[in-house]
Amino acid sequence: MEAFDPNGVDQTVFVVGERHDTLDEPWRAYRHARLIHVSDGVLTVRTEAGRWVVPPGHAVWIVPNVLHCLHATRPVQLYSLYATPDAAPLPVQSGALVPDALVQALLSAAAGLPHDQPFDEPASRLMQVLLDRLPGLPAAPLGLNWPGDPRIERIATALSADPAQPAVLEELAAAAGVTARTAARLFVKETGHTFGQWRQQLRLLVALEHLGGGASVTQVALDVGYNDVSSFIAVFREAFGDTPARYFR
Repeated sequence: MEAFDPNGVDQTVFVVGERHDTLDEPWRAYRHARLIHVSDGVLTVRTEAGRWVVPPGHAVWIVPNVLHCLHATRPVQLYSLYATPDAAPLPVQSGALVPDALVQALLSAAAGLPHDQPFDEPASRLMQVLLDRLPGLPAAPLGLNWPGDPRIERIATALSADPAQPAVLEELAAAAGVTARTAARLFVKETGHTFGQWRQQLRLLVALEHLGGGASVTQVALDVGYNDVSSFIAVFREAFGDTPARYFR
C-alpha cells in the first residue's frame, strides 16, 4: 500500500486519523505544518534538531518543510492535522503541546471529513475553530534539543544508545575527541541545557518510551541509569507532575 502523501492534497487544512500496530514512518518533509496528536499509545518523533516522546493526550507541532520521522514499538492511535502556512496564523516553532478536550474532540471529528473535496460551511467552521485554538495550546516538557555540532552529537548518540551508562562527561568527551570544558560549553550553546540537564531529560524521555511499552517502574529506573528507584520516581514526578506508576492511567 502506497504511503499517504499530504503534499498531493489541495486542501489548505485537513485531518487524517491513523492506527498502527507498530510504526516506523521514514524521514519526510511536507509543505504543511503538522500537528501529531496521540490518543492512544506512545509515539517518538524526531527532527534533525529535536526529539520528542509523546504519551496519550499530548501532541507535537512540526513546522512546514522540516524533515521528521515517527516511531512506535506498540499500537498507537494518532491524528495528524496538516495546515499550509496561509491557512491561519500558526505556531512558528516545533515543539510538544497539550491539546485541551475541545481540540481533541475537534481532531476526532475532523478526521471523518473528506479531504479530497471542498468543505461545506459546517466543516469549514469546525476547521476554523480548530485552527484558532492551536496558538494558545500550552507547551509540554516532552522534548530534547539535539546538538548539531558533530563532536557533541557523538556524545548525544552514545548516550541515546545506552542512557544507563555511568560515564562522566570527561570520559564521553575524550571518546568524542573533544575536551570536557569544550563539550560542556557546546552542550549549552547547542541545546540550551547543561550536559547534566540534557542527560537527565534524555533519561526521562527514554523512561516514557519504556513505561508506555509496559515495563515496570523498577525495570525502567534501572534501564535509564537509576539504582535508587525512589530517586527516579522523584525526578519523574518533578518533571511530569505525577509518579511513573500513575502517569499512563
